[in-house]
Amino acid sequence: MANAAGDTSDEPSNPKLQFVPFTSALDVGFWHELTQKKLNEYRLDDTPKGIKGYYYNGDPFGLPARLTLEFSAFDVNAATPAHCCPAVGTLYNTNTFESFKSFDKKSLLEKAANEIWESIKSGAALENPMLLNTFLLLTFADLKKYHFYYWLCYPALCLPDGVPVVQQAVCLGERFSSSQIQALQKAYDELCQMEGVTALPYFLIKYNEKSVLVSQLKNWNGFFQDQEKVAVGVYDPSNFTQYPGWPLRNLLVLAAYRWGNYIHSVEVLCFRDRTMQGVRDITHSIIFEINLPQMPQSTDCPKAVGWEKNQKGGMGPRMVNLSECMDPKRLAESSVDLNLKLMCWRLVPTLDLEKVVSAKCLLLGAGTLGCSVARTLMGWGVRQITFVDNAKISYSNPVRQPLYEFEDCLGGGKPKALAAADRLQKIFPGVNAEGFNMSIPMPGHPVNFSEVTMEQARKDVAQLERLIDGHDVIFLLMDTRESRWLPAVIAASKRKLVINAALGFDTFVVMRHGLKKPKYPESGDSCSNTASVSADFLGSSLFSNIPGYKLGCYFCNDVVAPGDSTRDRTLDQQCTVSRPGLAMIAGALAVELMASVLQHPEGGYAVASSSDDRMNEPPTSLGLVPHQIRGFLSRFDNVLPVSLAFDKCTACSPKVLDQYEHEGFNFLAKVFNSSHSFLEDLTGLTLLHQETQDAEIWDMSDDETV
Repeated sequence: MANAAGDTSDEPSNPKLQFVPFTSALDVGFWHELTQKKLNEYRLDDTPKGIKGYYYNGDPFGLPARLTLEFSAFDVNAATPAHCCPAVGTLYNTNTFESFKSFDKKSLLEKAANEIWESIKSGAALENPMLLNTFLLLTFADLKKYHFYYWLCYPALCLPDGVPVVQQAVCLGERFSSSQIQALQKAYDELCQMEGVTALPYFLIKYNEKSVLVSQLKNWNGFFQDQEKVAVGVYDPSNFTQYPGWPLRNLLVLAAYRWGNYIHSVEVLCFRDRTMQGVRDITHSIIFEINLPQMPQSTDCPKAVGWEKNQKGGMGPRMVNLSECMDPKRLAESSVDLNLKLMCWRLVPTLDLEKVVSAKCLLLGAGTLGCSVARTLMGWGVRQITFVDNAKISYSNPVRQPLYEFEDCLGGGKPKALAAADRLQKIFPGVNAEGFNMSIPMPGHPVNFSEVTMEQARKDVAQLERLIDGHDVIFLLMDTRESRWLPAVIAASKRKLVINAALGFDTFVVMRHGLKKPKYPESGDSCSNTASVSADFLGSSLFSNIPGYKLGCYFCNDVVAPGDSTRDRTLDQQCTVSRPGLAMIAGALAVELMASVLQHPEGGYAVASSSDDRMNEPPTSLGLVPHQIRGFLSRFDNVLPVSLAFDKCTACSPKVLDQYEHEGFNFLAKVFNSSHSFLEDLTGLTLLHQETQDAEIWDMSDDETV
């Protein structure tokens, strides 16, 4: 017979009861939740996990008896849907496909069968009938392809000689009057309410023409006193008119073991609860009578069956391919995160990915460095990336800048910032990329006093301030020194983490700017160090344990203010001429430095690691948190110097920040339109130069007198 399995007899006068097995119904939500559990919680842990499913018994005729597992299956305390019966299970999620295939399924079934058998012998199953209603789920999740392999087992103990049917099944409506049916329905609902469940899997029944009563299995001895007919009920997932569902099997083994010696005939009610067009109906339930076999108390655990057949009807697992039905964008997003999540399994279990993934990154510069930084940020799963650049794509760009192609150069070239953002979204639609085609006003590049030019400069400054304020990490990736000045000042004022990368021919520097303390620090805190020496002389051998708020910025190494570095320069001096691999190295290190800083509990205030710390215990799960990385490609060598903030710095010194915070654009306009001496006078560099010059004169005088 279709969809039925069990023991049969060759004697037509004494047919044996057959049972409809479960068909697994694991919805997409279950696989999605398993994916998240595997990536974020289970990782390489393959120990058994408790799960919960349920089955329904109100389906129309012809549908299979389904054991359903959905997204809530991993919460064993989750509510079961109305009119559904819970089933507790155990998940065995393997780490490899080979482990899945070679898993000892026979031993697994025998172990589960023995647990059911012990609960029957001890009487625990009478107290808690859910012990009869268990299942096993063996799985392997191929999260690279989104192929999910699984094999469901609903362990059922077998009575050695089967179960003889005395009276064939008939619909309840043919045996019970309407009043009896209503009484049964009411009694069952009250018992479920008393037990606090949506459906009770097993129960006892006694009835006569006037009443119908139900009770728990544990009340057997007192419930059937002076009662000729003994009847048991099962919440039945089958909708076949002659055959009960799989859960009845374990109940009959329990009855045979505990009561078979003195009860020979038992009626079985397969309770089926259907609601159609808002009207509840249980008349399609079936009732039949069986001869209850006897089982000696010394009986060993009976043979067990229960592994589900595959789609082809053979004994084997099933496979679900979700990649075909998933939204490609969602599939890409999950796949992007896969490599990152795998880091946490074995290599870096303490890695806090959310701190990196949620960082909002502003890239000032969309050239060779900007493209490399953007691609590495995407590799880290960063979802919000914003470009600022005013250049257009030229024919020399695509071979060195991986976000552009030849077609982007045609017609005068596309704006770099806009094209870079568009390309990121084509590479990965899950990224929120935006580009701003705008100029950054610079010292040494005067802003004309015509209304339009000054107003445009004001708008550019306001836009840059808004962008820096709306992002967490600011990358300075421009071609010139002076173009970094304004964002360095704004970011220092707004206490934003700045990562700076600059290139030479075969050298580079990647650094994090010192992160200033809040504007109103507690007593004893200082926003900057008062050292009055050039940071060029401050190496890691002289300074250690320098906190982030005392570290210098890109301009702290200078004793002159930034100016126009492209004026009166030859072509090779105007362009950044570097070895082709240098930008990718520096860009990758810039992002990795950001990731390390974000992993430190103090973030940008973290004490700087130096070259001397390379043999010490790293401060974060990703390693050191340096202030600077200075690379020398010709020697294939990096050093990690640490430098203090310079109190006369033209970008991050207190005098510059105070002027910017109090005067705003008016102060900036003076810087743009004045010579470099304005910043040098303001910060005290002019006086420092004079003192140094005077000291040299005195030294010469001393030499002459000797």
